[in-house]
Amino acid sequence: MTDPITERVDEPEAARESGRRKMEWARQHMPICESLREEFEADQPFAGEVVGMAMHVEAKTAILAELLAVGGAEVAITGCNPLSTHDDVSVALDAVEGVTSYAERGVDDEEYYAAIEAVIEHEPTITVDDGMDLVAAIHEDYPELIDTIVGGCEETTTGVHRLRAMDDDGELAYPMFAVNDTPMKRLFDNVHGTGESSLASIAMTTNLSWAGKTVVVAGYGHCGKGVAKKASGQNADVVVTEVEPRRALEAHMEGYDVLPMDEAAAEGDVFITTTGNRDVIVSEHFEAMDDGVLLANAGHFDVEIDLDALSEMAVDSYEARDGVQAYEMEDGRRLNVLAEGRLVNLATPIALGHPVEVMDQSFGVQAVCVRELVESGEEYEAGVHDVPDRLDREVAEIKLAAEGVEFDALTETQSEYMGSWQHGT
Repeated sequence: MTDPITERVDEPEAARESGRRKMEWARQHMPICESLREEFEADQPFAGEVVGMAMHVEAKTAILAELLAVGGAEVAITGCNPLSTHDDVSVALDAVEGVTSYAERGVDDEEYYAAIEAVIEHEPTITVDDGMDLVAAIHEDYPELIDTIVGGCEETTTGVHRLRAMDDDGELAYPMFAVNDTPMKRLFDNVHGTGESSLASIAMTTNLSWAGKTVVVAGYGHCGKGVAKKASGQNADVVVTEVEPRRALEAHMEGYDVLPMDEAAAEGDVFITTTGNRDVIVSEHFEAMDDGVLLANAGHFDVEIDLDALSEMAVDSYEARDGVQAYEMEDGRRLNVLAEGRLVNLATPIALGHPVEVMDQSFGVQAVCVRELVESGEEYEAGVHDVPDRLDREVAEIKLAAEGVEFDALTETQSEYMGSWQHGT
């Protein structure tokens, strides 16, 4: 039976049709990208540019890749997670003029990095990354290409952390926009997107209710806030674990219980990690957990839950449901890991990722950042850069116009007042 999400079918035409239907559905609900498409199609801002992309290849991402191609770019794309690609969308995207897709679901590490190298062989002049694997591979293995790369964009929290560490070490050799850190991405994608899509994927994968369960959210950054808020809204009891005192205090003031993971491990029914760090849930926590707990990761890489330790502790392991691996402990307890510890909102068999409207905003920011690099890339030195506020505002204004929402503007007197230090009481 064909997987209802990935649709990896034997007939290429059937796969293209399935993927195209998903793309068309997404396009209907992405007014920002549609508005930019009209601009890019007319102006051809990316003519002569090669855009290399490593992202979650599903319908919304396909609209971004197509948008850049419509604007004149040659686009080469692959996945940024071995389990997040929708194969039928990848096939459909590969058929778009100007786009080559190497993404495939379920690849091993060797195949995953081979696909990234295939993208790099197109010699990109701009990179669009989600997690920084593409940028890292270029710097480590293809440094000769750096002189011809104008710059790049990074989509996610983990990737920006890696880029800033690389920049601090003096190793980042071309300019990168931290798309993740701009308000139109962080306040919507990270909070609402991660919260809604993670909980939806867990619920659909397990067929279990949130009501009355204790949900332990590891990390109270923007993603953790979204998960906690949405879980609480579905009548779950929420416990937050944190290592940063101000975020722990914020969670406490928002009404959540705040505990160390050593204590929370014995309390939770569902554990969702959102930290971007490794070894958040480890062997001593597994020992304290109740029978039947669900373990899910909403951070970028599959390192937050120590699956090696869990495998060593288990006396048996089996697939309890599609996308759920049960680990049976010696005392009979069963700990259930979703999506192999990878991004739960994208890597379960039925996962669809963030809502379409949310990704329209994030990918709108990506698109205008690529335009900015083409038009003004020489103004940016090597390193991590904040997205210019005017670009973020542009995307917000397109969205408000599409929604029919009007808003105020400062008067000349108000602007003068806000820009002056001389006005007092």
